[in-house]
Amino acid sequence: MSDSLESMRHKIEGATELESVVSTMKALAASSIVQYERAVRSLDDYYRTVELGLVAWLRQTGAVIHADASVGASKGATGAVVFGSDQGLVGQFNEVLADFAVNQLGTMPGSKSIWAVGERVQGFLADAALPMAGNFPVPNSIAAVTSLVGRILIEIDTQRERGKVAQVFLFHNRPKSGAGYEPVMQRLLPLDDTWLHALAGHSWPTGNLPEVIGGGDATLQALIREYLFISLFRACAESLASENASRLASMQRAEKNIDELLEDLNQTFHRLRQTGIDEELFDVISGFEALAAPRMVQPR
Repeated sequence: MSDSLESMRHKIEGATELESVVSTMKALAASSIVQYERAVRSLDDYYRTVELGLVAWLRQTGAVIHADASVGASKGATGAVVFGSDQGLVGQFNEVLADFAVNQLGTMPGSKSIWAVGERVQGFLADAALPMAGNFPVPNSIAAVTSLVGRILIEIDTQRERGKVAQVFLFHNRPKSGAGYEPVMQRLLPLDDTWLHALAGHSWPTGNLPEVIGGGDATLQALIREYLFISLFRACAESLASENASRLASMQRAEKNIDELLEDLNQTFHRLRQTGIDEELFDVISGFEALAAPRMVQPR
């Protein structure tokens, strides 16, 4: 009985320690979600500034931005950047995204070239027999997102200049209301025609007409590169927010399961302990009754 009680005590201690770890991870995930969602919102003003810069360039030059203005390659494979996770405990976060990317890319003709952000999603993409062009680690903070985006842009530019990639798509999970998320796709390059036509129709927001200093292709290329930077940064930040939302939901489920387990363990422990106490009391009573019973006198 003592061995059973000791075993139950160890299980309760282990479950309690695990619950503490889960609570810590839940708090970290919750704080990270706020950080990444704030970064996504801050990009709106940045995007608006770049968009106005393109509007000013169009007004001053009277030129038309073509969809492939930022690159010279016209032939090559379809490239895709897929933002997943390096760590687990995120539910179906990587599986859902990988299935979505595989289905979408399967409808596109020609060969494929995939860059995965995160080892977990890379494994699922490789299992689907998609050709992997490279892998990037998932940034662990907002400050690290900038360097990641820079490396991705350099890789994309290199492959497009060599004519190996003609178009590039982004795949990532985007947060929804509550703790949900959904996989989304965005064409990064060539630039979207609908967006370009809408941009050309924008009017300047004030009565002071803008002037682009040193206008020309160099300014256009700089503005387009900023647009690409924003698109990649937003995709990464939304993916990180979704990852932490998924982890938070997983930790909440784990915490609930641990609470239920602890309740069962404590009930079993108290039942075993009470059973042991009852047995000891029975032994004491039995001994007392044996001592109090009249002794038979043996004849001489």
